[in-house]
Amino acid sequence: MSHILVAEDEPHILLLIQRKLETAGHLVATATNGDEALAMALRDRPDLLLLDILMPGREGLEVCKAIKTAYGASAPPVIIISALGQQLDVEAGVSAGADDYIIKPFSPRALLERVEAALYR
Repeated sequence: MSHILVAEDEPHILLLIQRKLETAGHLVATATNGDEALAMALRDRPDLLLLDILMPGREGLEVCKAIKTAYGASAPPVIIISALGQQLDVEAGVSAGADDYIIKPFSPRALLERVEAALYR
């Protein structure tokens, strides 16, 4: 069982992700804004973070950079989930330190596969 932090400000998407991950046996914590996500990630050190980019407070890319800086080489994997799907958006995610980038809308099954691939590398 892995501890996953999901930061998403859209309640229906957050619930969908949370249920899919919990059904697969993961422990899920949720945040609805970037400031809350960063505080939780620094306090609880999850095994993986799923971050939306466009959230209230800090954006997901800022949270990703802060986590990667704070934890250095031992930073948990970060997967960005965003409706921003242009190549420049994906490149910005990678530049921020994201390990993967998923474009909305997404298949819950494919999301789970990518999460588990990132966890068990």
